[in-house]
Amino acid sequence: MVFGWLNLGGASGLLKKGEAALEAGDVEAGFKLVARAAQAKLPAAEYRVGLCYLQGKGVPASRKEGRRWLELAATQGHGDAQSAIATLLITGEVDDHPGRRIGGLFADSAPTQPDFIAAEGWARRAAEGGSAEAQALLGYILTAGPEAIRNLDQAEHWYRRSSEGGNPQGKLGLGLAVLRRAGTDAEQQKPGIEAITAAAELGLPMAQYLQGVLLEHGVGLPQDAPMAVVLYQKAANTGLRSAMARLGLALLEGRGGKKPDPITGESWLRRAALAGDVEAAAMVGDLYAKGGDLPPNFAEAAVWFQRAAEGGHAMAARALGMLYLTGAGVPRNADEAAVWFDRAAASGNTASQVDLANLVLQGSVRDGDPDRMRSWFEQAAESGDLVAAFNFSVCLARGFGVDRDPERAAFWMHRAADGIVNAQFHYGRMLLDGSGVPMDPVAARAWFAKASDAGMADAQVALAEMLVNGRGGDRNHFEAARMFQRAADLGHGGAMFGLGALYGGGHDVPVDRAAALHWFRQAAERSHPTAQLMLGRYLHRGLASPPDREQARIWFKRALDSGVAEAAAELAQLNAEQASETPAAPGGLDQPAADIGTATRATGPQLIHN
Repeated sequence: MVFGWLNLGGASGLLKKGEAALEAGDVEAGFKLVARAAQAKLPAAEYRVGLCYLQGKGVPASRKEGRRWLELAATQGHGDAQSAIATLLITGEVDDHPGRRIGGLFADSAPTQPDFIAAEGWARRAAEGGSAEAQALLGYILTAGPEAIRNLDQAEHWYRRSSEGGNPQGKLGLGLAVLRRAGTDAEQQKPGIEAITAAAELGLPMAQYLQGVLLEHGVGLPQDAPMAVVLYQKAANTGLRSAMARLGLALLEGRGGKKPDPITGESWLRRAALAGDVEAAAMVGDLYAKGGDLPPNFAEAAVWFQRAAEGGHAMAARALGMLYLTGAGVPRNADEAAVWFDRAAASGNTASQVDLANLVLQGSVRDGDPDRMRSWFEQAAESGDLVAAFNFSVCLARGFGVDRDPERAAFWMHRAADGIVNAQFHYGRMLLDGSGVPMDPVAARAWFAKASDAGMADAQVALAEMLVNGRGGDRNHFEAARMFQRAADLGHGGAMFGLGALYGGGHDVPVDRAAALHWFRQAAERSHPTAQLMLGRYLHRGLASPPDREQARIWFKRALDSGVAEAAAELAQLNAEQASETPAAPGGLDQPAADIGTATRATGPQLIHN
């Protein structure tokens, strides 16, 4: 059909009828009318046709056709069309009504590929033509655009002109520009806060949200938490995700004089998370992981942690890694845990760096980059991080990502010992063994004592051994028994063995074989090899209870399986006795008393995190 015969007066009439039909919801009829008007090259009609194509009103949606029609109107000087093209180039969305863009200039969701350069030209034409909306848009482009076109002074100028024209976006932009320039000067902040308040009163969601933040914290305005929550609610109802997240948190914590409302609070946080707020997603995951007012649900927590982690949230990535490591809510999978620890570590999360390094050290994952992990610790250690200093020492001691270097390992362990209990203990062992430093039992005892006072069971046992053998100072078997007891109360199998050895005889502590049997059994059940041997001997010979060959045989076999060679002779003697039916001589041991030096089966230090 050809509509070129229409004059502008007739086209204007068709446009009015078409707009009325569109407003009434009759989009098909409305589009046909505005399309007929547009054939007469009426800019306002071309603009309206462009909007219909962009929004799929009365015609299949087409971004290409929408932009073509907008450009037809814009090249004829139609300000709204010029502004719409600029907005389309930046945000990708255009609403029916000028001045009420979807999300607005200051929405909290960034466009995927904004074209600020092209948008600047169209916005400037409309701004210079007097469009308050375009003036605000130009201010935004000059503020948020690339360095080549950025000009904060000009941006403030255009925001001010837009604000004077009554545009809420211009008022908000002006407020932010003034606050940026004012810094912490309260007096200079006032015009900016007034502009934001004016934009909020005009119903702009981002301005309402920002005014709520100012009220909640009493910045430039009297503190008013209840009103802040009201403003968060208004902005959240429009779909502004930052407001939804803030409202959810306020409801969870009962801010604004209201009782905590975990159900509604979680609902708003969930909506913010679904809208792309990674912090909100992490908080929802945390709610389900910790339980409390809501029942714990680790499977649900994993879903939200993953959403946040994929958005770059380091702590959520680590939390998800921990779920995979422990099998809480997801199948246990060390490799999958390593993937998420690696993401968090790459964001600088030091705890995840250690988690990942430990998995690699333990051989729990297939892949790992020892050099990268070592470098994390080295850089942090050199900046004064004592935990990192400890971990870097471990890398040097084990040759993890670097050649083994006992001297440097000792240096960094000593540095870490200024505040890390594990380091105090391991530096004591280095001094005791002469690993990377000259052997110094006296200093070793002092470091063990320091870690012992902090409650470290391994240090208590190491100090007790030195008190027994008199190395690095006086012998004191009674004090040794006290130290062993402290560590045994913490569940330390070596300390339990030490108590058994002390009570078994050959020391200053009075002999108490019933107590010795008790402690050897406790240690043996915790897989202490020498305790398994001693328990077998006590049961074989009936030293503190009636002889029990079968139980003795079980414990001798366990000791042999654990690498205790002497258990083979004990088993051979037991077999010979059973063959001849000759019971073992009761009342004494034909083997020397247990060597307390085997109390601590010390392994190398493990990485630690804050």
